[in-house]
Amino acid sequence: MGRRIGWIGTGVMGGSMCMHLLKAGNEAFVYNRTKSKAGHLIAEGAVWCDSPAEVAKNADIIFTIVGYPSDVEQTILGEDGVLANAKSGKIIVDMTTSEPALAERISSEASAKGVMALDAPVSGGDLGARNATLAIMVGGEQSVFDEVKDLFEIMGSNIRLMGKSGAGQHTKMCNQILIAGTMIGVVESLLYSYKAGMDLNEVIDVIGSGAAGSWSINNLGRRIADGDFNPGFFIKHFVKDMGIALDEAKRMKLSLPGLALVNQFYIAAMALGYEELGTQALYKVLESMNGK
Repeated sequence: MGRRIGWIGTGVMGGSMCMHLLKAGNEAFVYNRTKSKAGHLIAEGAVWCDSPAEVAKNADIIFTIVGYPSDVEQTILGEDGVLANAKSGKIIVDMTTSEPALAERISSEASAKGVMALDAPVSGGDLGARNATLAIMVGGEQSVFDEVKDLFEIMGSNIRLMGKSGAGQHTKMCNQILIAGTMIGVVESLLYSYKAGMDLNEVIDVIGSGAAGSWSINNLGRRIADGDFNPGFFIKHFVKDMGIALDEAKRMKLSLPGLALVNQFYIAAMALGYEELGTQALYKVLESMNGK
């Protein structure tokens, strides 16, 4: 039997994720700042809500996947937010990549109201969202995780409870740190290939299946080869994620020079006006530095 789920944030990732839950027979109550971005869900039977508060009043399990920690705070903890309008026994699942400390605060404030909370950021980009193959890294209580796991399994293929509240966000930071360094390798490798007069797709065919193989080269590398810089994940959101990781590293007195360097390249991408492009547009920054 379907569940009464709420979904706040129907963008590049959230729209596909919610659609999987809807098509699996769940009743969905949806909200997005731009209503038109929820149109495909409404057409499939989702119920439009005019605010996060209305979502919280109608749904038993409320998912959020918004842009920045400030959006998470407003959506969940704000006066017209989810928590203020959620009755005891409901579950909040924040799938935004956000700050571990904020995840802990949400869990604490929710618990005081008898509401349960999980932080559950994802990895896999727009492709993983569309194909329901996301990795979902979760922080929170085992009993709450068990309650929501069947819904996670509709959206992803690698789901794991990583520890207490905030642990999902810490795991996502590990993911983003690794991707940041990998992307420098991807774009430098392909720019070298281009300058050497090679066919980029043929190069990826070879190096993508050997020791240098990675999700980034085999997926985002193909987009670079095809001149496709549309967002599977926005540069502006990746800069946000790297900022969170660098702040956490500073708090832990941890030096991450590789991440700091890649962060500077992505800030350069923002300065060049590429913030709305996909993370693979880092290629365009290196290209401009070297001349096409």
